[in-house]
Amino acid sequence: QVQLVESGGGLVQAGGSLRLSCVSFGSFFSLKTMGWYRQGPGKQRELIADISKGGATNYADSVKGRCTISRVNAKNTVYLQMNSLTPEDSAVYYCNAVPSYEHWGQGTQVTVSS
Repeated sequence: QVQLVESGGGLVQAGGSLRLSCVSFGSFFSLKTMGWYRQGPGKQRELIADISKGGATNYADSVKGRCTISRVNAKNTVYLQMNSLTPEDSAVYYCNAVPSYEHWGQGTQVTVSS
């Protein structure tokens, strides 16, 4: 079973930045398209960024231009650099494959204060 461990969230003021990290254990990480998802209060979980095994990236309109997804296959790790954060970015952030595994990690909470 794949284990996904997210970290790097926290409380930040509007306009600030955070870098999220996710380590994947027990999977063919380097062969997978990986993504960052988020779930805000009362909202469904949504995919906001993904990166293919070859490094091609895609972003949701809501984060395009403000976020950068990257990966280091040798470390089984995917990152999300988030800049110019707004309160609307407050959510629990998860990483997973695209399409996702059935199992999800605990996520990391991002809270942006106005």
